[in-house]
Amino acid sequence: MVIALVTIFVIGYLLITLEHTLKINKSTFALIMCGVLWSIYSLCTHDVKEEALLTFLGETCEILMFLIAAMTIVEHIDRYGGFSFITEHIHAKNKRRMLWILSITTFFMSAVLDNMTTTIIMIMMLRRLLPDQKERWLFAGVLVIAANSGGAWSPIGDVTTIMLWMADKVTALSLIDNLLLPSIVSMIVPLAIATHWIKKEPMPKPMARREEAIMMSQEHPHISKAILILGVAGLLFVPIFKTVTHLPPYMGMMMSLGIIWLVTEILITRYKIDPKLGGRVSQAMRHIDMSSILFFLGILMSVSALQQAGILHNVAGALNDSIHEPVSIAGLIGVLSSIVDNVPLVAACIKMFTGMTGADPSYAAYFFEDGLFWHLLTFTAGVGGSLLIIGSAAGVVAMGIEKIPFFWYFKKITFIAFLGYLAGIALIWLENILLPSL
Repeated sequence: MVIALVTIFVIGYLLITLEHTLKINKSTFALIMCGVLWSIYSLCTHDVKEEALLTFLGETCEILMFLIAAMTIVEHIDRYGGFSFITEHIHAKNKRRMLWILSITTFFMSAVLDNMTTTIIMIMMLRRLLPDQKERWLFAGVLVIAANSGGAWSPIGDVTTIMLWMADKVTALSLIDNLLLPSIVSMIVPLAIATHWIKKEPMPKPMARREEAIMMSQEHPHISKAILILGVAGLLFVPIFKTVTHLPPYMGMMMSLGIIWLVTEILITRYKIDPKLGGRVSQAMRHIDMSSILFFLGILMSVSALQQAGILHNVAGALNDSIHEPVSIAGLIGVLSSIVDNVPLVAACIKMFTGMTGADPSYAAYFFEDGLFWHLLTFTAGVGGSLLIIGSAAGVVAMGIEKIPFFWYFKKITFIAFLGYLAGIALIWLENILLPSL
């Protein structure tokens, strides 16, 4: 059964990477793979309990609902011309400097919001700044790296950091203290290399806005600014909501969407806004990329089948038994997180390495709260997702919005992302192992 599941996953994964070659949407393969994997598991074990399946579906839907709400809010802001107010005030002498401005902004925004929401916002802004699609792909690839690196050092920057934080494996201050500098390095290295691939030429004029956005900002400029402020405030509200209530982030995002929807309906009625301008939230929802949502559903549920079969848990155990060295284990887990979802991988590691004991007390010390292994795992699981375009939520979002081909990203971005990944791990190793031993 295990061989069959792994084989189907590899074949499905390969077909997803060949989306542009086969000219078939990747979501079709993800959904088929999901159904086949769970069918094989059910037929071989006869032990698929509905409660377990619903648990996995519920965890997946948390991400999907978060993504739908976030994409709707961002689309709504754009329809009101909100992002134009930002792009018109971004000043850079040339494209290289613009890349640095956007990347650094993405890095710190991702730590406050999360890498997925930040990527949606930045890619939408990028579409207003650069008319050339290939050039946008390069910018978007670097922004994915910046978003994942930015999410790795903040306790609320990524789903996996939240998991480790809530499981008392890391504390907020220690996480920031130990991972901020390595995360910056993991962004700066690829950013510095990518800078030389961009011509040092002036930034073009921002692209023309959609017709309804132009009319909306001309006829109701104050409403456009109000929607921008309200939308950004709604996104910033989510991590605060999570910290205060301890409820999942999607609940805060759904609440923000509901408030924005209510305010919009009141404004439309109050100022008699023309329905043709498409100012309602319900109209914005029709334009979000549902194929990307379904891709998330298929790929996450496929990985959950591997998790249910115990394959991911066995991988974590095999790494510990064969390598038995925290830096190498975490490094390989980070590489794996670019292939399968990092959430179940990290969940398996939390169970595997909790209470690690052994004959070597110095090795076991790496697995206590704020131990080296947990900091490494936080870094590698987040930054490692940048190695492939479908290795992180940020990458999948960028891929869906900008239609970035898998192999284009692999050829152009993977290597520089890997250099940044290795540089960050090397810095952690230097600070925590080499220097203290001298």
